[in-house]
Amino acid sequence: MKQTSIGIFLYIILLIPSVSVYMESIMVLHMLVQLPMLILVGWLIGKKVIIKYKGFFDKWNANGIPGIVLVVFISMYWMLPRALDESLTVLYIQLFKFAGLPLLVGIPLRDSWHKLHSLAKSFVYLNYLPMFGLMAWLYIDTPIQICNNYLLVQQRALGWALLILTAAMIIYLVQVVFTDQSEVKS
Repeated sequence: MKQTSIGIFLYIILLIPSVSVYMESIMVLHMLVQLPMLILVGWLIGKKVIIKYKGFFDKWNANGIPGIVLVVFISMYWMLPRALDESLTVLYIQLFKFAGLPLLVGIPLRDSWHKLHSLAKSFVYLNYLPMFGLMAWLYIDTPIQICNNYLLVQQRALGWALLILTAAMIIYLVQVVFTDQSEVKS
């Protein structure tokens, strides 16, 4: 219940117009803070939703793969420059962001992740590495403004932030490979 309350409180904060406008005014905050926080809202409220609709989740997402496929496709969509742009100018895209990320990414991620085999988890993780790297390269190296609502300097800042995130993910992966994980799993 506590997680659900925190999730609802966080969602209310993210819906406050001044908070939303501020986060959306800076491209790095929009993609790397607001969007993950909306996913976190879904994760936090997900436990109660999954318990309440246990039969649906057991039937629809028994092994976690359908849920994680949905998570990957929706999160890939939100990495596109056009999606960020349209979420600022098109009302139904803005509504999709605020409703879709918690409901279609956060909740399925919570339901799916623990059901996935470790090989499937590694596959998902390793697919995000090149995706973040490619988006970093796109935002850094594109000589033109690809987002109408953000300046070229903001695009490059987001590119560098994505590159740092990619490097951190690689460092984490190397750390997992070269450390003893036997104590962690028990």
